[in-house]
Amino acid sequence: MRNGHGHSHRRFGNAASNPRPSAFKYGGLSDQMDQAQSSASGTHMEELSLPYAHDGPGSLREGCRKKEPLWIVFEVSGTIHLSSYLSVSSYKTVDGRGQRIKITGKGLRLKECEHVIICNLEFEDGRGPDVDGIQIKPKSQHIWIDRCSLRDYDDGLIDITRESTDITISRCHFVKHDKTMLIGADPSHVGDRCIRVTIHHCFFDGTRQRHPRVRYGKVHLYNNYTRNWGIYAVCASVESQIYSQCNIYEAGQKKVAFKYYTEKGTMRVIDAPLVTTIQAADKEVAATGCIRSEGDLFVCGTQHGLMAESGGHGVFHPSEFYPTWTVAPATDALKHLLKHCTGWQSVPRPADQKCDTK
Repeated sequence: MRNGHGHSHRRFGNAASNPRPSAFKYGGLSDQMDQAQSSASGTHMEELSLPYAHDGPGSLREGCRKKEPLWIVFEVSGTIHLSSYLSVSSYKTVDGRGQRIKITGKGLRLKECEHVIICNLEFEDGRGPDVDGIQIKPKSQHIWIDRCSLRDYDDGLIDITRESTDITISRCHFVKHDKTMLIGADPSHVGDRCIRVTIHHCFFDGTRQRHPRVRYGKVHLYNNYTRNWGIYAVCASVESQIYSQCNIYEAGQKKVAFKYYTEKGTMRVIDAPLVTTIQAADKEVAATGCIRSEGDLFVCGTQHGLMAESGGHGVFHPSEFYPTWTVAPATDALKHLLKHCTGWQSVPRPADQKCDTK
């Protein structure tokens, strides 16, 4: 969750602020661009300028699969059309600041990796079965997705499943999509009880459902703006715990923000002081997930849909995982901020990350 692993992000990110040696030319792919530049930052992290999706020296694929820590930046703006998933290995930052980079065709796959940052990219028009914009599975951890724009993929925009945990989604814009964000694979994957995710300052802009949909995991939602959903805003299922704090829910035709789904699968039954597990593969179990709402703003006739019998019991508190976090009240000022300052932004790459050129 945010501060629970956010400090690791900051330590990782600050590696790029080490004094930069002189640049060296990295690759030389084709006549699409004369040079791909990069600079090394001492013993900890290199900074690579990688504008290509193709494989081979100087390509984005090569940079993402290297074993050493890398801060990957771009020297030109453009669209990268992927014909297959692009796998990102551990200790990578893929940073689109300073350019406008759009990923199409397929998406990014974060598989069994840790300490990865994806920043200021656009994802659009992903095609094919099980094609997500960003797919985080299995057993990945300490992931930060920040200030990305995602829309129109055949499956999900972001999926977090199969024991992936300690993940933050922040300042992202989601639009023109059906199944936006899934957390927890399916009812049979009880290992997803380890999942912890923080989602904050995101704008779910008319997307149909799954903002997110959660199985098993613990999710902290705060200072997000969700409007005009087609089925529901947030869905709890199969032992999930969702703490919704100071978010804005603005309904369109569908008025209920929170939904609870029952599913067939393995359910944990608590009979204090004993904890037992039962199989429920042949029938639906009445118990679903839990949602606690604190300081949320429901506007335009939105009905919260909270289950009275739940009452928030059994929901974790974020302070169990990080000591402090900054939450603004759910106001029109917050809504205005999220409408205009989420997703890809035309912001410069910080000076200490600029690649030297020869």
